[in-house]
Amino acid sequence: MTAPATSRPMDDTLDPRTRVLLQAPVVPLLLRMAWPNVIVMLAQAGAGLIETWLIGKLGTDALAGMALVFPGVMLMQMLSAGSIGGGISAAVARALGGGRRADANALVLHALVINGALGLVISALMLAFGREIYAALGGSGASLEAAVAYSDYVYLGNVFLWLMNALASVIRGSGNMHVPALVIFLGALLLAPVSAALIFGFGPVPAMGIAGGALAFVLFNVGGMAALGWYVLSGRNVAHFAWARLQGPKFADILRVGGVGTISSIQTNVSIIGATALVASYAGPAAVAGFGTGARLEYLLVPLVFGFGAPLVAMVGSNVGAGHRDRALHIAWVGSAFSFAICEIIGLTAAALPGAWLQLFDSDPTMVATGADYLRYVGPFYGFFGAGLALYFASQGAGRLLWPLLGGFVRMVVAVLGGWLVLRASGSLTLFFLTLGLAMLLYGVIVAASIWRGVWFKGR
Repeated sequence: MTAPATSRPMDDTLDPRTRVLLQAPVVPLLLRMAWPNVIVMLAQAGAGLIETWLIGKLGTDALAGMALVFPGVMLMQMLSAGSIGGGISAAVARALGGGRRADANALVLHALVINGALGLVISALMLAFGREIYAALGGSGASLEAAVAYSDYVYLGNVFLWLMNALASVIRGSGNMHVPALVIFLGALLLAPVSAALIFGFGPVPAMGIAGGALAFVLFNVGGMAALGWYVLSGRNVAHFAWARLQGPKFADILRVGGVGTISSIQTNVSIIGATALVASYAGPAAVAGFGTGARLEYLLVPLVFGFGAPLVAMVGSNVGAGHRDRALHIAWVGSAFSFAICEIIGLTAAALPGAWLQLFDSDPTMVATGADYLRYVGPFYGFFGAGLALYFASQGAGRLLWPLLGGFVRMVVAVLGGWLVLRASGSLTLFFLTLGLAMLLYGVIVAASIWRGVWFKGR
C-alpha cells in the first residue's frame, strides 16, 4: 500500500548530481552508486578479516578478547557512519533536493561538531570503564587482558573514526559515492600489511601483539579523515564547508534521524553483545571465540548492505525532499531486494560450509563446533536482516525511523530475553541460535510491512 504521488515542479537551479537522483532510472542508478561502496566495503571487510586471522595466530585467548571488543568497535562504525552518519547524509540530501544549497553547506560544520563531540565522550567512557564492561561480558584471565589491550588503543583514537565518517556522510549525502569509496579502499589496502607489521614486528618496528592491530585501525582512520577533510574543505564537494553560526534547527535536522538511528544501532549491537554474554556464561571462552568468529560474518553484512544503504539514503532523501513519493518507495523496494539476495546467498553458503569460514581463524574443537552451530541455524535468516537493514537506510532518507526502531526492539528482546529463557529451560546452544535466527526474521518482516502500509507519508 503506497501513498498517492505528490511532487513539486523541478527546480532549474538544482545541481546536476541532485537532478540525476530525481530523474535517472532507478535500477541502473542504484547499481551505479552502490558498486563503488560494495567493492570498498568488501575490501575493508577483507582487511578486517586478515587482521582477525593475524590475531588468531596469537592464540584462542587473543581471539576471544577480540570477540569481546569487536561488537563495540562495530557499534562505533554503525553509529558514526550508519546512524548519525545517515542522519547527516539524509539532511544534506533533503536540503539539496529542495534547492537549499546554503543549508547543505551549513550542515557540514554541524555534522563535524556532533560527531567530534560524540567520539570524544565515548572514548572517555570506554577508557575509564572498558575493563569492567568486558569482565561483565564474561571476559577473564588472558582473554580479558587481550580485550583491554586492544580496546585502549581503539578508543584513544576513536574521535578520528567519527570525524572521518562525518565527512564521508556529507559527501555521500551530496550523491557522490566514489570519493569516500576510493579513500576507504586505498586505506583498506594498507591496513593489512600495517597490522601485520605492528602485531608481529618488522625491522625496527617492535611487536605490539593484539594492540598493534588496534593501532593500525586508528592510523587508517587518521588517514581517511585527512583525505576526506581535504576534499570537503577545498570546496570540491557539492555541499562544502562554510563557517556558520551553530543553530539548533540544523542540529535537530541531523539528530532527528541520526538520534533515532543511534537507538537502532544500539539495539543491533545489544542483541549480539547480549548473545555473547549468554554464550560466555553457558559455555566458556573457547565457545565465545567460536560464536564471535561466526557472528563476525553477520557483522560483515552491515558494511556490505551499507554499500546499497548509502545510496538509498541519498536517493530516497532527495526524492522525498522533492515530493516524489512513488519514486522514493520504488527505490526502497529495489534496494531491499538486492540486499536480501546478497545476504541470503552469504548466509546459505556459510550454513552449508561453516568450517570453511571458521577454520581460517582457529582450529580449537569447541570454537569450531560452536561457530558451526551458529552459522547453520542463523545463516539462513541473514537475508531478512539484510532486507530490514536496507529499508532502515531508506527510512533514514525518508526521515521516518519509528518502525525500524520498533523492529530492532523486537529483535533485541527476542534475541536476548528469549535466548536467555531458551538457554535456561534447555541449556541448548542450538535452540538458542534458532532463537537468534527468528529474531532476524521478525526484524525484516516488521520493517517491510510498516513501509508497505504507508508509514513514511502519514501526516505529511
